[in-house]
Amino acid sequence: MLTLHHLDTSRSQRILWLLEELGVPYEIQRYARDPRTKLAPPALKKIHPLGKSPVITTEDGEAIAESGAILEYLGERYAAEATGDLAHLVPAPGTPEHRQCRFFLHYAEGSLMNWLVMKLVFQTVPRQPMPFFVRPVARALCAGVQAKLIDPNLATATAFLEEHLATHRWFAGEHLTLADFQMSFAVEALLSRGADAAPRLRALQSRIHVRPAWQRALAKGGPVLMS
Repeated sequence: MLTLHHLDTSRSQRILWLLEELGVPYEIQRYARDPRTKLAPPALKKIHPLGKSPVITTEDGEAIAESGAILEYLGERYAAEATGDLAHLVPAPGTPEHRQCRFFLHYAEGSLMNWLVMKLVFQTVPRQPMPFFVRPVARALCAGVQAKLIDPNLATATAFLEEHLATHRWFAGEHLTLADFQMSFAVEALLSRGADAAPRLRALQSRIHVRPAWQRALAKGGPVLMS
């Protein structure tokens, strides 16, 4: 049986959501972060050399890492039999929906998450233990990087996504696709970081949150983001 190796408060939540939507048999193996470092435990390296999550092991024991690769594998394996809301999970090749789906599968991790991770890091550094006389310097440096580099790029990303969602119900068009699963974690992170004036992103987030499969994934996997 397929197994999802799920790290608490991590990107693997989107894989768990898709598995719940598909209704395919799977097992979940949960891993807790180190309470001090917040890093993944060494046990994940026994599953895949990178020691990261998400990672799945297939029925034949193959380990597949990286969200996009896992989503594509699950799409190739199960999308043909999907019905209802998932009937367009993988848009037909050559269509605008297929190109949009491919774009957002790459954009989520290739561009958007880079800035969100940097935002988290530069917000966290000033709160770490350090000599008292260093703290003002660290606080000023981190605030400057955020103001001059990170926040403008996140503002550009938010405006881009808001404009896109003005003409698209979901990221690839009118139907739920792999793109929405890939983007779901980034949307949660972006809105939690205080993205202002993003009503369409919040509306999309609400459409996701009311789905029974999303709620089941939360019950099984825990919160999406670290507090």
